[in-house]
Amino acid sequence: MKKQPSVNPLPSLTKYIAQAGICSRRKAVQLIQDRSVLVNNNMVTEGGYRVKSTDKVVVKGEPISQPKKVYILLNKPKDYITTSADEKGRKIVTDLLTPHISERVYSVGRLDRSTTGVLFLTNDGELAQRLSHPRYKIPKVYHITLDASLTHQDFMAIKEGVRLYDGLVTVDYIEYMHKKCDVIIEIHSGKNRVIRRLFEHFGYQVKKLDRVQYAGLTKTGLTVGNWRFLTASEVHVLKNPNTLK
Repeated sequence: MKKQPSVNPLPSLTKYIAQAGICSRRKAVQLIQDRSVLVNNNMVTEGGYRVKSTDKVVVKGEPISQPKKVYILLNKPKDYITTSADEKGRKIVTDLLTPHISERVYSVGRLDRSTTGVLFLTNDGELAQRLSHPRYKIPKVYHITLDASLTHQDFMAIKEGVRLYDGLVTVDYIEYMHKKCDVIIEIHSGKNRVIRRLFEHFGYQVKKLDRVQYAGLTKTGLTVGNWRFLTASEVHVLKNPNTLK
C-alpha cells in the first residue's frame, strides 16, 4: 500500500510571514534571502524553517504574530467566485464578509461560480490543509437539478462508480428527490467540477448545483448570502477527522 504523505502542522517561515499579512509568500522568500528576518534573535536564511508557537519572529526589526483564527460558514450565492481576488472584477465571496471581518480568510473546498450553498472559510492553514487532503475523505452533499429525468440505468451506473478521464469517481450515496430530475448525492471526491462532469458523462446538463452539507456543516438557518461564525464544538469536530467519517 502506498504510504500517504504526512502533514506537518507547523507552518514554514515563508507561510508564517504571509499569514501575518506582511506580504505574499514569494516576497517572504526574498525578505529571508535579504537577511531581513530573525527567529529568536538569530538570522534564518531558509524559508522552509518550521515556526513553533514559542518562536519570536522579527521582520525588518518589527515583531510579527499570527492573526486570530476565525472559522466561518457561508451560504454562497450564485455568481460569486471563491478566489481571494479577481482581476476581472467579478464578485468574490469575501465581499460578503466585509467590513465585519478584518482577518484575511480563504475558502476551503471551493465552489465554482454557478454553484451555491455551504462554503467554509478560515485563516487556519493547518485545518484547511487537513480538510483538503484526500486521506480524510471529507463528505460533501449536493442537491442537483438536471435538464432531464435521470434514468434508472444511469442512476445505477453512478451508484456503482464512474471512470472519468482523471480516475474513478465513487459516490457514497445517491437518491432521487420528488422529481427524477432532482437528486441528492453524497461524495468525498475533491476533483475539479466532479459533479458536473459526472452527469455530463451520461449526457445530462446540471441546471442547478447546491451544496447542502460540507464536513457535517449545513446551511440550516442561513439565508443565501448570509454567514456566521462556527461554534467551538463545530470547530472541534472539524479538527478531529475521525468524527467526520
